[in-house]
Amino acid sequence: MLVVAAVGLGAASHPSGREPIVLRSTPLAFTPREFYIADVVDERHDRTAVAYLLPTPLPASTPTPYPSDLQGGARTAIQQFIRQSLPTDKSLRPLTIRVQEYHVTEALLPGSKAQVEGRVVLAMHFEWERNGKTIPLTDYRGTARYVRPAQQPIETAAVLRQSLVTGLTYLNTWINQEASRSSKLATNLKLALSDYTQNTEDDTIFYDPARPLTWADFRGAPRPGKAAAVVYSSFAYQGLPTIDKGQVHLNLSLKVFVVRSSSWVAPTGRDAYNLNHEQRHFDIVKLVVERFKHRVKNDPLINVDYYQGNLQYQYLQSFREMNRLQDQYDAETHGNPMAQERWNRTIDDELRALGVKAK
Repeated sequence: MLVVAAVGLGAASHPSGREPIVLRSTPLAFTPREFYIADVVDERHDRTAVAYLLPTPLPASTPTPYPSDLQGGARTAIQQFIRQSLPTDKSLRPLTIRVQEYHVTEALLPGSKAQVEGRVVLAMHFEWERNGKTIPLTDYRGTARYVRPAQQPIETAAVLRQSLVTGLTYLNTWINQEASRSSKLATNLKLALSDYTQNTEDDTIFYDPARPLTWADFRGAPRPGKAAAVVYSSFAYQGLPTIDKGQVHLNLSLKVFVVRSSSWVAPTGRDAYNLNHEQRHFDIVKLVVERFKHRVKNDPLINVDYYQGNLQYQYLQSFREMNRLQDQYDAETHGNPMAQERWNRTIDDELRALGVKAK
């Protein structure tokens, strides 16, 4: 932004003009509804002064700008200005301002010894901390230019104050526009879990307690070995986050499935006992997914900042649990009808307790 502005002029009250610059508060034209300023960090390369001004009146020799700083230093002065000019509502987002540039520099207007040209620069980076994670938000860079008579000093404090007001106004406008739609500003995660049961795919059957497996679902070619049948069962989740009214909404669809083309039965294996055994493999996957859902709902680390990585972690944990239970089930029931009956009861009891099967 480039502004060519008229500025307030005043009589120099001190011959050297080297008093600290007092950045007095001023009422702003807005009240933040989405944030408050929690901290200011001074990241300027040159922290010696905020202003390099030509002396008034100008000396006969070539003038040299002198440094002038804010009273108390830039960080303290900016913090105090913001604290006194903006309300602090700590129920809102706590923002940090990183001041990267903030200065006024003066030089003789090219081709003139009677006029002084001033340039004002303010560059700030805005961020906030959410769940212990720093979230970069936006950047602001504003520049302004003024021209003054060489014999009249400028109200440097007014110029610096106006640059801050403009920068804060930009921040307020940006946040008001983005608060309801940007993941950077989201304050919460709304997680919804649902079971996918639409059996419309030719090669995949999704778990539905009202639709148990049949031998027609075993379409793969039998393989040599001792197994009478093999069912290929597993699970996955799917969902895309959306932003609404400042919250991340994540609707996850849980898919417990069997791949028909990878499941097979030997010609001599088509009996009710073997079909029940394979159905229980499918049921075990469903039990694991119900436990997965419980852990996901109660994991404090699955929040607006870390849900993707922690969801994947819980998924992998559940996947390992599924494989372990499947191996245990096969090891205990192989050639053992009594063990098979125990597993039948255990699985049914848990499915009923979870509301998957009717009691």
